[in-house]
Amino acid sequence: MRYLLILSVCLSLLPAKVISVRQLFNVQTVKVKKAYQYRDISAYGFIRADQNNIYDIAPRFGGYVEKLYVDKIYQKVRKGELLATVYSPVVLKAKDNYLSSLTYTKSIANKYMKQNAKNRLRLLNIPTKEISAIAKKLRVSLYTNIYAPANGYVFIRKLNKGSAFNKKETIFRIINLNDIWVEAKIDQKQLKYLNKMTSFSFKTPGIHKTFGATMAELYPDVSLKSSRLTLRLKANNKNHKLFPGMYVSINMHSAAKEYLTLPSTAVIFKNGKHYVFTVGEYAGEYDPQVVQVEVLDPHTYIIKSGLKDGQKVVNNALFMMDSDAQINGLY
Repeated sequence: MRYLLILSVCLSLLPAKVISVRQLFNVQTVKVKKAYQYRDISAYGFIRADQNNIYDIAPRFGGYVEKLYVDKIYQKVRKGELLATVYSPVVLKAKDNYLSSLTYTKSIANKYMKQNAKNRLRLLNIPTKEISAIAKKLRVSLYTNIYAPANGYVFIRKLNKGSAFNKKETIFRIINLNDIWVEAKIDQKQLKYLNKMTSFSFKTPGIHKTFGATMAELYPDVSLKSSRLTLRLKANNKNHKLFPGMYVSINMHSAAKEYLTLPSTAVIFKNGKHYVFTVGEYAGEYDPQVVQVEVLDPHTYIIKSGLKDGQKVVNNALFMMDSDAQINGLY
């Protein structure tokens, strides 16, 4: 229902002092507005190498360095690049056995002998092309080559020219930095918000760029010193601007939640319900409207139902609106 505030009639019936007050009275309105709520988490952390892109070269045999092709640490190498040529008595013996099996099985059909000798070379992780060369040329090389298993940087190099190495010893470590991990330190109080985070970014001193990341895993371990957890993010690093050990500042953002708002001065609570007075079609015409609200802050309500974006409602003198609505039987 609607009711009409006809100020001119009311004013003519009031005493002069009251008339001056009523003349000063001006109904103010406000529009229902859209607002967006999101949550941010700030953290610090460090860049780490992606453990899936770490390649350790630990020969399954001992030996000696004949020639070294990677002569400095952090040298950039490509997959298949020759790192070193080595001599190993164990490998040489296995090669001779394979050659003997190839010669022997020409006259005696013993496929198992040849296959076993070949498998021994494979288990020693001898390059396939070296094994094939023995079968093709029917001769063995005294030396074995060690190749890079992936593109990356040489972070460990334990060999020098003429040095010896032991079986199972890591002689090279190559790390591919196309992808890196960002380990963010998270306060325990922030845990409840993590599942709402949808975008991640980070910056590092000295580089004027913001990098994007994706969430990978929350480590199930809490630091006893700082009471913080570690959240692992994954980031692309194809330009190789980021390196392990760099300090980073991290920002996490939740998806924006859209809702309608009104100032608390535009809402009145009566008989267990919340009301607003919407602006009618004609000047001075206002309608009470039940709305469902939720407190956003001490000065703002979230309007859950009952109004639309852009709709005008009265923002002051709600006590007068309430009294008049009661007189007109609109409640």
